[in-house]
Amino acid sequence: MYQRILVPIDGSPAAARGLGEAIGLAGNQGAEILLLHVVNEWQIASGDIAAVNLEAGARRLREIGQDLLQEAESRVRGAGVSAKSALIEEIGVAVGACVVQRAREWPADLIVCGTHGRRGLARLLLGSDAEYIVRHTPVPVLLVRAEQRSGA
Repeated sequence: MYQRILVPIDGSPAAARGLGEAIGLAGNQGAEILLLHVVNEWQIASGDIAAVNLEAGARRLREIGQDLLQEAESRVRGAGVSAKSALIEEIGVAVGACVVQRAREWPADLIVCGTHGRRGLARLLLGSDAEYIVRHTPVPVLLVRAEQRSGA
Protein backbone atom coordinates (compact mmCIF):
# COMPACT_ATOMS: atom_id res chain seq x y z
CA MET A 1 0.00 0.00 0.00
CA TYR A 2 2.71 2.51 1.01
CA GLN A 3 6.04 2.21 -0.75
CA ARG A 4 7.51 5.69 -0.20
CA ILE A 5 7.12 7.29 3.23
CA LEU A 6 8.29 10.86 3.81
CA VAL A 7 9.25 11.65 7.40
CA PRO A 8 10.12 15.24 8.34
CA ILE A 9 12.33 15.39 11.43
CA ASP A 10 13.31 18.30 13.64
CA GLY A 11 14.59 16.72 16.86
CA SER A 12 11.27 17.09 18.70
CA PRO A 13 9.69 14.27 20.74
CA ALA A 14 6.71 14.19 18.35
CA ALA A 15 9.01 13.80 15.33
CA ALA A 16 10.88 10.97 17.09
CA ARG A 17 7.62 9.14 17.76
CA GLY A 18 6.56 9.78 14.17
CA LEU A 19 9.78 8.21 12.95
CA GLY A 20 9.07 5.15 15.08
CA GLU A 21 5.62 4.80 13.51
CA ALA A 22 7.09 5.25 10.02
CA ILE A 23 9.69 2.56 10.68
CA GLY A 24 6.97 0.13 11.75
CA LEU A 25 4.86 0.90 8.69
CA ALA A 26 7.80 0.70 6.33
CA GLY A 27 8.87 -2.62 7.80
CA ASN A 28 5.36 -4.07 7.37
CA GLN A 29 4.89 -2.66 3.87
CA GLY A 30 8.42 -3.14 2.53
CA ALA A 31 8.55 0.63 2.01
CA GLU A 32 11.41 3.09 1.72
CA ILE A 33 11.70 6.10 4.03
CA LEU A 34 12.87 9.55 3.00
CA LEU A 35 13.99 11.53 6.04
CA LEU A 36 13.65 15.26 5.55
CA HIS A 37 15.03 18.12 7.61
CA VAL A 38 14.36 21.72 6.65
CA VAL A 39 16.86 24.39 7.65
CA ASN A 40 14.83 27.56 7.72
CA GLU A 41 17.34 30.37 8.08
CA TRP A 42 14.51 32.75 8.96
CA GLN A 43 14.81 31.33 12.48
CA ILE A 44 18.05 33.21 12.94
CA ALA A 45 16.55 36.56 12.04
CA SER A 46 13.33 35.95 13.98
CA GLY A 47 15.11 35.33 17.27
CA ASP A 48 14.58 31.57 17.66
CA ILE A 49 18.34 31.17 17.44
CA ALA A 50 20.57 33.79 19.06
CA ALA A 51 23.32 34.51 16.56
CA VAL A 52 25.71 37.40 16.38
CA ASN A 53 27.06 36.19 13.07
CA LEU A 54 24.23 35.12 10.77
CA GLU A 55 26.50 32.94 8.64
CA ALA A 56 27.78 31.12 11.72
CA GLY A 57 24.19 30.64 12.89
CA ALA A 58 23.15 29.26 9.50
CA ARG A 59 26.16 26.94 9.45
CA ARG A 60 25.23 25.67 12.95
CA LEU A 61 21.64 25.00 11.84
CA ARG A 62 22.95 22.95 8.90
CA GLU A 63 25.24 20.96 11.21
CA ILE A 64 22.39 20.24 13.62
CA GLY A 65 20.19 19.16 10.70
CA GLN A 66 22.86 16.83 9.30
CA ASP A 67 23.36 15.29 12.75
CA LEU A 68 19.60 14.71 13.13
CA LEU A 69 19.43 13.10 9.69
CA GLN A 70 22.42 10.82 10.37
CA GLU A 71 20.96 9.65 13.70
CA ALA A 72 17.55 9.02 12.16
CA GLU A 73 19.00 7.22 9.15
CA SER A 74 20.99 4.93 11.45
CA ARG A 75 17.82 4.19 13.42
CA VAL A 76 15.87 3.36 10.26
CA ARG A 77 18.58 1.18 8.75
CA GLY A 78 19.13 -0.52 12.11
CA ALA A 79 15.50 -1.66 11.87
CA GLY A 80 16.20 -3.17 8.45
CA VAL A 81 14.33 -0.50 6.50
CA SER A 82 15.64 1.25 3.40
CA ALA A 83 16.32 4.94 4.02
CA LYS A 84 17.68 8.04 2.43
CA SER A 85 17.77 11.59 3.68
CA ALA A 86 17.59 15.14 2.43
CA LEU A 87 18.40 18.49 3.97
CA ILE A 88 16.59 21.47 2.45
CA GLU A 89 17.61 25.07 3.08
CA GLU A 90 15.00 27.77 2.62
CA ILE A 91 14.67 31.39 3.65
CA GLY A 92 11.22 32.78 4.18
CA VAL A 93 9.41 29.61 3.03
CA ALA A 94 7.28 27.74 5.56
CA VAL A 95 8.67 24.38 6.62
CA GLY A 96 5.29 22.77 5.87
CA ALA A 97 5.44 24.09 2.32
CA CYS A 98 8.88 22.51 1.87
CA VAL A 99 7.55 19.16 3.10
CA VAL A 100 4.54 19.25 0.78
CA GLN A 101 6.73 20.19 -2.19
CA ARG A 102 9.16 17.34 -1.49
CA ALA A 103 6.21 14.92 -1.13
CA ARG A 104 5.12 15.93 -4.66
CA GLU A 105 8.61 15.75 -6.15
CA TRP A 106 9.78 12.44 -4.65
CA PRO A 107 6.79 11.32 -4.94
CA ALA A 108 5.67 10.11 -1.49
CA ASP A 109 2.74 7.78 -0.85
CA LEU A 110 2.45 8.88 2.79
CA ILE A 111 3.79 11.60 5.09
CA VAL A 112 4.35 10.70 8.74
CA CYS A 113 5.01 13.69 10.97
CA GLY A 114 4.82 14.91 14.54
CA THR A 115 2.03 17.26 15.52
CA HIS A 116 4.28 19.81 17.23
CA GLY A 117 7.87 20.49 16.38
CA ARG A 118 10.51 22.81 17.67
CA ARG A 119 9.37 26.03 16.00
CA GLY A 120 7.78 29.17 17.40
CA LEU A 121 4.61 29.26 19.42
CA ALA A 122 2.64 26.03 19.15
CA ARG A 123 -0.94 26.21 17.95
CA LEU A 124 -3.56 25.05 20.43
CA LEU A 125 -4.45 21.80 18.67
CA LEU A 126 -1.83 21.29 16.01
CA GLY A 127 1.60 22.70 15.18
CA SER A 128 1.61 25.22 12.36
CA ASP A 129 3.84 23.09 10.08
CA ALA A 130 1.71 19.98 10.63
CA GLU A 131 -1.43 22.01 9.99
CA TYR A 132 0.00 23.34 6.73
CA ILE A 133 0.93 19.82 5.63
CA VAL A 134 -2.56 18.48 6.37
CA ARG A 135 -4.22 21.34 4.50
CA HIS A 136 -2.01 21.15 1.38
CA THR A 137 -0.79 17.57 1.10
CA PRO A 138 -1.14 15.58 -2.12
CA VAL A 139 -0.97 12.30 -0.12
CA PRO A 140 -2.32 10.83 3.13
CA VAL A 141 -0.76 12.08 6.36
CA LEU A 142 -0.26 10.23 9.63
CA LEU A 143 0.07 12.70 12.52
CA VAL A 144 1.82 11.51 15.66
CA ARG A 145 1.64 13.32 18.98
CA ALA A 146 4.47 13.44 21.48
CA GLU A 147 3.85 11.24 24.48
CA GLN A 148 1.59 13.02 26.95
CA ARG A 149 2.86 13.56 30.49
CA SER A 150 0.53 12.36 33.20
CA GLY A 151 -1.82 15.10 34.34
CA ALA A 152 -1.44 16.99 31.07
